[in-house]
Amino acid sequence: MSSDRERAGTGIAVQNLRIGLTARPGVDVVDDIDLVLKPGEVVGLVGESGSGKTTVGTALLGYTRAGALIEKGKVLFEDKDVLGLPWQQVRQLRGEEIAYVPQDPAAALNPSIRIGKQIVELLELRGIGTPASRLQGARDGLAEVGLPNDDEFLRRYSHQLSGGQVQRVALAMAFLPKPKVLVLDEPTTGLDVTTQGMVLQTMGELCRSHGVAALYVTHDLAVISNIADRVAVMYAGQIAELGPRETIFGQPTHPYTRALLDSIPHLSQARALTGIPGRTPAPGARPDGCRFHDRCSYAIDECSAGVPELREVAPDHLVRCIRSEQIGHWDISRGTVPDSDPNQHREPILTLGDLKVFYGHTEVVHGVSFEVGKAEVVALVGESGSGKTTISRCVGGLHKEWTGSITFEGNELGKGSRSRSASDRKRVQYIFQNPYLSLNPRLTIEQIVRRPMELFGLASGKEATDRVVALLDQVALGPAVLRYQASRLSGGERQRVAIARALAAEPDLLVCDEITSALDVSVQGSIVALLEDLRQTRGISMLFVTHNLALVRSIASRVQILNAGNVVESGFVVDVMDRPQQEYTQRLLANSPRID
Repeated sequence: MSSDRERAGTGIAVQNLRIGLTARPGVDVVDDIDLVLKPGEVVGLVGESGSGKTTVGTALLGYTRAGALIEKGKVLFEDKDVLGLPWQQVRQLRGEEIAYVPQDPAAALNPSIRIGKQIVELLELRGIGTPASRLQGARDGLAEVGLPNDDEFLRRYSHQLSGGQVQRVALAMAFLPKPKVLVLDEPTTGLDVTTQGMVLQTMGELCRSHGVAALYVTHDLAVISNIADRVAVMYAGQIAELGPRETIFGQPTHPYTRALLDSIPHLSQARALTGIPGRTPAPGARPDGCRFHDRCSYAIDECSAGVPELREVAPDHLVRCIRSEQIGHWDISRGTVPDSDPNQHREPILTLGDLKVFYGHTEVVHGVSFEVGKAEVVALVGESGSGKTTISRCVGGLHKEWTGSITFEGNELGKGSRSRSASDRKRVQYIFQNPYLSLNPRLTIEQIVRRPMELFGLASGKEATDRVVALLDQVALGPAVLRYQASRLSGGERQRVAIARALAAEPDLLVCDEITSALDVSVQGSIVALLEDLRQTRGISMLFVTHNLALVRSIASRVQILNAGNVVESGFVVDVMDRPQQEYTQRLLANSPRID
């Protein structure tokens, strides 16, 4: 069929892989997976949550999660089928020939053992080097990923390192046994753009210099566009499109690939972001025929009749769509809109004056001043530790160790929520970064959303229920989830509930703390579209905390760039992003992954 199906060669090759559920015969998690990774090549595996990316990645190590079973297929490595080897040989392969870097590197490091000792133990376990040479090997490995390798660093524990340092220690440990294949499972999720840029550059250089075949699993297409040689787009357990990076980003042919790319903000121009209607179907609930047809704007009756083949439409370019030749050319610039008008009059609603914030006796934010206008979005941007969330928590009344002034419509806000009036607490609402931790798991969605109405005396009884339904409709959830608990919802759906809960208080200012950082790009697009609609229809102002500069371009009119607790550059988004004055801002922009 395809060139990928015929080529095994060196590196590693996945052939006709199908993984099912042990408790539900006939239900697949992933199916019809054919993929070849060549030495020195990085292949990006992308798709929404639930598409099966991690399942395919871990199958390269002969592993499946509990409740899953490899039903058929091969993983060929050096003419051996990894899936058919005795477990003793598979265990020897893992880490030595085929290495894995998890999404949360802190979970891969022992918090009670010093970094240096952990790396030496790894070399000892694998029989690499002599007792005398292993410490030097640990130093060389750390230096290769751009980390200090002195005695002081080797004596540190993992909790004494930054997120980027922990991730690079995990990379060093993966590369030290000199593996031939590397599986990276979302290794830069949650890192700021500068740290992410360093990790990606390090990883790419190591893979190419050592001739390692790498599979990079992620939902972030902008990252993939900067590092991958080829890209495989997965949807609902199948590969929807596969081809060279330039083809996937320049001439995407599958409607799902196009929908994902339409969800991504651009650094060079504001965009009206869109999400993808519906959600990725779970195993056992996938539609007949093309698995994307029920969410596809190009679908016709034939799309539900049979499962389309992954077929070659151009050299090395494969697509699973019967209409790929009929849906026309795709333009990367579609969806762009004019940048926010710098000359528009904005009446201030929130003013910060000489804000200094403390943790104990340590001053962490130093004299920050700025304004947020009515119906305006102002973004706070910076690396991890720059003070973004600290400032937002002061505005939300969640941190009270500060001096200076925070005024809301001319009235001074108290230093903590308990010292603020009910009106102030009602009108300033905070939406947290983690949708999995911000909702009470014991309450139903209806109870969660109606709580602010009852707390502030806005509605009760049937009136409150009707308003909950209206709010859930407004955030594109609907009344079907009223009786659900949060555990039944996806991350994007939980974040919509958190937004509905904030809106239930009828606020005038939303403080949004990295609310899209853990979400798929398609969900991020729909959340941003929702927030923009709220801003226009209800005149809500927003303080939007993020490290995603491309997203800032599409959602904010003004931006405050923070570094080590100081505002180093501020102004209208179009001016700051097109003509950055500070070296720090220029570096942030240079390290931001982009597809435009």
